Amino acid sequence: MTLSRQAVPPFVQLAAHPLRWRLLNELAGSDFRVRELVTLVGEPQNLVSYHLRLLRDGGLVTTTRSSHDGRDSYYHLDLDRCTETLTGAGAALHPALRLRTAAPTFDPTGPLAVLFVCSGNSARSAIAEALLRRYTGGRIEVASAGSRPKPSMHPDTVRVLREEFGLDIADQSPRHLDDLAGHRFDTVITLCDKAREVCPEFDNNPRSIHWSIPDPAASGVADSYPIFQATAAQIDTRIRYLLPTLTVGSPAQRN
Repeated sequence: MTLSRQAVPPFVQLAAHPLRWRLLNELAGSDFRVRELVTLVGEPQNLVSYHLRLLRDGGLVTTTRSSHDGRDSYYHLDLDRCTETLTGAGAALHPALRLRTAAPTFDPTGPLAVLFVCSGNSARSAIAEALLRRYTGGRIEVASAGSRPKPSMHPDTVRVLREEFGLDIADQSPRHLDDLAGHRFDTVITLCDKAREVCPEFDNNPRSIHWSIPDPAASGVADSYPIFQATAAQIDTRIRYLLPTLTVGSPAQRN
């Protein structure tokens, strides 16, 4: 009997290396800069950068230039791409191992509170708040705020939530982070590199997550709506992958 010879699936090749697997695990929870990943995995920067480049070349990791420091970049794990390559790896071994994508599930066992933060609270964090509230059906407390809030919601924020998701936030106004002083949150998610640098610490030590997402309102183009559509779609994807992890590592669970 002659065994068929097949190339090792790309995901297996990339993920099988111990350091790359550790990097994937870290990036599964948050976006990070190289120097932060160096600290997390305890390996030299040149080695970490080399393996990040392989992950990026393999399509599993993407980068965005930091809006706080343009000389820096944030690395992001493309979980949709991971799903695709995992599906391919399973099917390559046996047709019965083809992964079936399930709808995101969320089953809180107690009260939870999530805060989204960006600079102006007129686009990214407001979109994230509305989408998470929709996915969780009011079963958790969801809020958003800005480090330098705008006077009002960006018109394209209101439009994209209404036209793409059927949500109406026309009456919502941006608010300042200071308005939430003393409030308890289980998870705090920053969507802005600048806001991440000034986001205050909370007394109950919530889980901190960063999503490096460019401000769609800062594009400078006459018709910014397509950029808002792309930003909302990215946030929607991130929230779908966030749902199963919300109860993992929360202060309530740790206590």
